[in-house]
Amino acid sequence: MFKIKTLSVKNFMSVGNATQAVDFDRRDLTLVLGENLDLGGDDSGARNGTGKTTIINALSFALYGNALTNIKKDNLINKTNAKNMLVTIDFEKDGQNYRIERGRKPSVMKFFVDSQEKEITDEAQGDSRETQVEIERMLGMSHDMFKHIVALNTYSEPFLSLKSNEQRLIIEQLLGITLLSEKADKLKELGKETKDAITQEEFRIKAVTDANKRIEEQINSLKRRQTLWQTKHDDDIIKLEVEISELLQINIDNEIQAHHRLAEYNQLKKDRADITALVDRAAKDEAREAKSVEKLLAEITSLENHTCHACGQEFHDEKHQEVLEKKQKELIAVETALATHAEDVATLTQALIELGELGEKPETYYVKESDAIHHRTTVSTLQKQVQEKTLETDPYAEQIIEMQEKGLEAISYDTINELSNLKDHQDFLLKLLTNKESFIRKRIIDQNLSYLNARLGQYLDRIGLPHTVKFNNDLTVSITELGRDLDFDNLSRGERNRLILSLSWSFRDVWESLYQPINLLFIDELIDSGMDSAGVENSLAILKKMSRESNKSVWLVSHKDELVGRVNNTLKVVKENGFTQYDTDIEVE
Repeated sequence: MFKIKTLSVKNFMSVGNATQAVDFDRRDLTLVLGENLDLGGDDSGARNGTGKTTIINALSFALYGNALTNIKKDNLINKTNAKNMLVTIDFEKDGQNYRIERGRKPSVMKFFVDSQEKEITDEAQGDSRETQVEIERMLGMSHDMFKHIVALNTYSEPFLSLKSNEQRLIIEQLLGITLLSEKADKLKELGKETKDAITQEEFRIKAVTDANKRIEEQINSLKRRQTLWQTKHDDDIIKLEVEISELLQINIDNEIQAHHRLAEYNQLKKDRADITALVDRAAKDEAREAKSVEKLLAEITSLENHTCHACGQEFHDEKHQEVLEKKQKELIAVETALATHAEDVATLTQALIELGELGEKPETYYVKESDAIHHRTTVSTLQKQVQEKTLETDPYAEQIIEMQEKGLEAISYDTINELSNLKDHQDFLLKLLTNKESFIRKRIIDQNLSYLNARLGQYLDRIGLPHTVKFNNDLTVSITELGRDLDFDNLSRGERNRLILSLSWSFRDVWESLYQPINLLFIDELIDSGMDSAGVENSLAILKKMSRESNKSVWLVSHKDELVGRVNNTLKVVKENGFTQYDTDIEVE
């Protein structure tokens, strides 16, 4: 339920600094008459310019920030006071109370929900786009729709005088097709969010895939190193076991004895080598001395024959005997040395014979006797090494397991599949909402258009218009009379007003059936001009029944004084000294 309760205005158009207020929370038909005291106030000519239409302009400005027509906002300020304009409206929507305050010079924009003021961050000249969007979303009604079903007036262009695309926009909004477009826009946003989510999930999966790939490469590298380590580990154990097996086959006592024999063998070999060297050297000395003996014997023989041993000439002087004696002494010395060397060769040769033959070299496992002595310790050490090698832990296994279990992230396509299915579903729904051939669109049009035409026919019949007016499935309007197709401009002024009222009332019925009831209806001078007495009577009957049976607050703005006796309530709008006052009993703070 959308219930407009009260409206108060100050310095708005013809209303001056004294705040005026109107109570709309009633269930009857109220006649709004003007009385311009500045023009005499006692005849029909003094009914104009009093500020009756100011009420619905203030309603429009309070709810939508604009007047019904294209009046500039600064021209809404009272020209005499030129400042402190303020319009306040209180209403109820779905059980919640709201208040809007709008003003100019200074700019004012306040929006209250259950007496709590909503924060406005985008205030500009008493108007906030963001807040206004929120208000219209809450109202559920556009400004154009407001002018066609709440505030009917002679200033707004009639529906059937609008261009076809403008008519279509209003009918689509009325029938709920605009709602489909709004839902389609929301669905587009959801689809965009879903697409973004799919993109983000694809990026996440790619990032996980790339990370897993790098981790798998590291795991493979570790596995290769693990294989090399395992191969070397196994080879080391086999080598140690083979070495232990070989050592265990050795008779260590025999090995030690062999080393002793080897030591004796090596010593004998050394001794024989040393004596052999001495024999060779003594033999060489003996040979050298033998040659010296031969040489000296030859020289002595030459000298005994008085021949010089050096030049071969005869030698008879006093030196001859001296040289001969010298050579004979040298011969004795050399022969003595030769005998000594011969004796040495014989002695050394005998010593070599006494050393005996070298024989076969003893075979040993160890190079050194000390290693053989420590054989058992070596075996024990090797066995311990085998045991330690066997107990060695693979240094790569734990890293590989940890990287496989914690480093690698499982890739699940469930989310992206769900998002893709959701996106497909959203695209399908979007086609249903936007495609003109969609069965949903056709069903809404057929169902609601049928109800609209039915209500329109009833109102036309009750208001006394003989024409047949029908909305077609393509949302165009056809007007016929006695089989003749007519345009809206073919109708007389009175006929047009009858049709305008019937259209508005049928629009309102469709709106309330689809969205929400509205308590307020304004009709500004539509029954005054061109409407015959039958039309006025029929219109009043419809409005009275509407207020009585549907609990509506209906306000009829008119110049007709004779209507005062036909209604239960009258609001006088009095203009005096250039300012408008509302003759009501509402207390204004």
